[in-house]
Amino acid sequence: MSPAVWFDLAYLVGSVCIVWGLKRMSSPETAGPGNTLAAIGMGLAILAAVFYPLGEDDNGNLIWIFGGLLLGSGVGYVLAKKVAMTAMPQMVSLLNGMGGATAMILGLVEYLRIGSNSGSFASNLTVVFALLVGSVSFGGSLLAYLKLEGKVDDKKITLPFHSAFNLVLLALVLFGTWALSFSTNWGTGLLFLFTAISLFYGLSFVAPIGGADMPVVISLLNSFTGISAATAGFVYGNLMMIVGGILVGASGTILTLMMCKAMNRSLMNVIVGGFGNAVPGVAADSNQQVKSVGLTDAAIQLAYSKTVLVVPGYGLAVAQAQKVCKELDELLEANGVDVRYGIHPVAGRMPGHMNVLLAEADVPYPKLLDLEEANDFLNQCDAVVVIGANDVVNPAAERDPSSSIYGMPVLKVWQAKNTIVMKRSMGKGYAGIENPLFFEKNTYMLFGDAKQTLQGLVSEVKGLG
Repeated sequence: MSPAVWFDLAYLVGSVCIVWGLKRMSSPETAGPGNTLAAIGMGLAILAAVFYPLGEDDNGNLIWIFGGLLLGSGVGYVLAKKVAMTAMPQMVSLLNGMGGATAMILGLVEYLRIGSNSGSFASNLTVVFALLVGSVSFGGSLLAYLKLEGKVDDKKITLPFHSAFNLVLLALVLFGTWALSFSTNWGTGLLFLFTAISLFYGLSFVAPIGGADMPVVISLLNSFTGISAATAGFVYGNLMMIVGGILVGASGTILTLMMCKAMNRSLMNVIVGGFGNAVPGVAADSNQQVKSVGLTDAAIQLAYSKTVLVVPGYGLAVAQAQKVCKELDELLEANGVDVRYGIHPVAGRMPGHMNVLLAEADVPYPKLLDLEEANDFLNQCDAVVVIGANDVVNPAAERDPSSSIYGMPVLKVWQAKNTIVMKRSMGKGYAGIENPLFFEKNTYMLFGDAKQTLQGLVSEVKGLG
């Protein structure tokens, strides 16, 4: 067989490993080996890609290629070892942006290589499209990282009529895509202007989107990176880039649609940046009073319940309290309490954020209930403990048509016999609206840092024994 056949076979084996690895990631028990299998497949594909195009005059490139591989692998390893679980969304955004930047650079290099030797409209469009989507993904992911890291304030980077402004930018980049694909004789000036506008559009459409909606944005940007990688694969005729890019793009798109459904948003609303234009809804009645509860009373209520549902939110991640939460879970289970976890699809800052946190604390996966299962469980639940969640348990989503989250599927924690809400204060969630849950007759507020409060509950429950 010719050498090319062996390289194609390596691509095929690598693709099978990645697909099989992704399949195994669907279960926590097999996720670790699945991740390793996918990494092996990607490593095999990288080696095949490195050696495939080599000719007699190309051997000197190996020094640069392996130098880049060693440098990138070293940086990635250090980041993976040092990143805290609470900072995982930022890391995902940053690394996703690097994928977009790669597609952007490849698009620039290929377009400059074509120069005045205009190719067909289809081939030019492929190159420019990779440049466009890569630039948008890079710019958007970078801003998402800065916002999640707390380095950029959502409210300080939005403009009046920002959605209309984004539509104008979108029209400009689409026109630029057509113009650059129609002819490659425009010169480098227009090419770099197009790249700059594409980058700015990526920044602009993420700018008005608040932290509570970041899971949708991260998923969408991830699909953009996959699409740009697949497009770059068509540019170079690389089957592995095409397969990998399609997998990432398709899975990211499906996840984005699922996130949009969970947030009661349309995909177009995400693209034009409509999340920032929230309607506040009905303000809280000044005569309403909240009922607070102490650690002792809360511990007694939980210890003598038959069923308890824990609803984790971003506050759990910020306090890094997942392991203490698991300790409380074990104490209650030892007392005969059936403890489950209600997971909302967009709780946290990235898809599956709460699942990752609880997995780190070794919470058994069968104890995690999705939105529908959790709502069914709430009908027979004695007590609910809401830890740092706000908008995903807001009854205004069902009761207040003027609310910005009206129609959004939420966890109906108010249906349980008693609800304990753990918060630092009465502050609003990321949607910026009041939560009537706090004033329900069966809701009790337990104020304080989530980790310290959970530690207090652990001590109190131990004292009851």
